[in-house]
Amino acid sequence: MPVMAKGNTPKAIRGTQDIFGPDAEAFAFVAETFERVRKLYRFRRVEMPVFEKTEVFARSIGETTDIVSKEMYSFEDRGGDSLTLRPEFTAGIARAYLTNGWQQHAPLKVATHGPLFRYERPQKGRYRQFHQIDAEIIGAAEPQADVELLAMADQLLKELGIVGVTLHLNTLGDGDSREAWRAALVEYFGAVKDELSEDSQERLEKNPLRILDSKDPRDRKFVADAPKIDAFLSSDARAFFDAVTSGLDAAGVKWTRAESLVRGLDYYRHTAFEFVPDEGSAAADALGSQSTILGGGRYDGLMESLGGAPTPAVGWAAGIERLAMLVGERNDPILEAIVLLEHDDGLVAANKLLSELRAGGVVSDIVASGSTKKRYDKAVKQDPKAILRVNETGYHSISEKGQNERLTAVLKRRT
Repeated sequence: MPVMAKGNTPKAIRGTQDIFGPDAEAFAFVAETFERVRKLYRFRRVEMPVFEKTEVFARSIGETTDIVSKEMYSFEDRGGDSLTLRPEFTAGIARAYLTNGWQQHAPLKVATHGPLFRYERPQKGRYRQFHQIDAEIIGAAEPQADVELLAMADQLLKELGIVGVTLHLNTLGDGDSREAWRAALVEYFGAVKDELSEDSQERLEKNPLRILDSKDPRDRKFVADAPKIDAFLSSDARAFFDAVTSGLDAAGVKWTRAESLVRGLDYYRHTAFEFVPDEGSAAADALGSQSTILGGGRYDGLMESLGGAPTPAVGWAAGIERLAMLVGERNDPILEAIVLLEHDDGLVAANKLLSELRAGGVVSDIVASGSTKKRYDKAVKQDPKAILRVNETGYHSISEKGQNERLTAVLKRRT
């Protein structure tokens, strides 16, 4: 292995980040809050492989999407298989549902979080290695599953302290409704094809629904008058959406209709949603143009694309980095006690006391280097609630700012 020249320290890969201090605490706060909330809703924790066979994502996300065609980190392993670092969670969870016999647990409520990978242009709140929280309900065809997922997402954002955010909601209808709407969109946009952006001209043949969420001004001027899904909804599809909205109203989740909100792939059905910052809110100021905080929808046709039986499912995901930006900096845990080792001969006694403090739930640390005066200065500088002096005879004195019940309980047990 070549030796790197002195001073030529390797840099972090573009689109990755090293998280430390208050930013890392905010990141952890998001993950910890998600774990607590998902338990309230009885979502079971799953851990998924970081890489899958490339076909898992190609077949589930879609060959024509930018993720598959431009953004995936794919490689050939030594056995000749094409593997891909996961760009999202849903496809891997769907594969696991089919290959591990998780159908026996249906309706299955699962949640996870961890790193994902996409080769895209890094920008504010978006990285090539990024992290998401993810929640899915598989095997539940009822609108109540959609309501429960959305109520969980709404509660999560509130418990993170994120305000000024509204749920944007739409329906894509059932299979027949969607196909009729799709045909009407092809006819409508086809009449003005030459005036559309190059991307939308390509989408017209492959994925016409995606034209509705185009940000290109050439497309936006036609979107307002494009056919709306409501004109094509079957009675069953309309009843499903009505059940979702009435359930959200009963749960106290505020929402607004977003008729241009779509999911382009054919296996998406019924509910599509995003939580979006309100205009002028602190959340909008923090995220800039990257406005979606949390998004998802119902994907009743996904399992069939992976060779499984038709299986209803709905889910959402949110970027931890973006949520952490909205949470803001969070301080390190408050230091409750410092064990001040006055003489090195007392190290055994100091470690014993430190162990007892931590077992008792006291956030604690030790100062054990430098001269006696420097040790004391270091201890004071860290501003602990209490300083416990230890020498070769053991703990012998304490200076304390106010009463700390956990610390008192530990010290009482020692006497």
